[in-house]
Amino acid sequence: MALVLDPAAQDLLFREAHTANTFTEEPVTDEQVQAIYDLVKFGPTAFNQSPLRVTMLRTAESRARLLPHMAEGNRPKTSTAPLTAVLSYDLDFHERLPELFPHAPHIKDAFFSEEPVRESAASLNATLQAGYFLLGVRAAGLAAGPMTGFDPAGVDKEFFGDGRQHVLMVVNIGKPGPDAFAPRSPRLAYEDVVTVL
Repeated sequence: MALVLDPAAQDLLFREAHTANTFTEEPVTDEQVQAIYDLVKFGPTAFNQSPLRVTMLRTAESRARLLPHMAEGNRPKTSTAPLTAVLSYDLDFHERLPELFPHAPHIKDAFFSEEPVRESAASLNATLQAGYFLLGVRAAGLAAGPMTGFDPAGVDKEFFGDGRQHVLMVVNIGKPGPDAFAPRSPRLAYEDVVTVL
């Protein structure tokens, strides 16, 4: 076989996984969230920079702060999901680089002394980490409902008032509820995507 991951795991992470639009009331525990992070933190990023930050909205009060900034169609599922994660990138990620990349402590100043460079690196690498996060949620046997339908400036102001973090996506997390999944849409075929030189 071309893949060493067993077929059940392939189904869990990819083939049978869908974006969830409804959720049961079963809670997502802190232990599950910790296990997800402890798995996905090993996903590679440039210089191990790890700019992703995750703000978990568990209470009705915290969710109420988010809902006005969500697109209208995303509000009902966000208000009823057992847990919502606001995934953002930290513009000050470079301050932690000396401990994350200890054999080259000069990396922080050599590559990230200018803010436009930091912001580009933070956005790209946190987006990469967000993909790992979604796989981690699936690996925990949970469904993820990632969304980009929201007002980014409003979410940033509401949750990251100092301007040092910027939202990437909002992810509802939980066990899928009734009619949680839309039919699977087509995907591009291998020959439409892959070029071999």
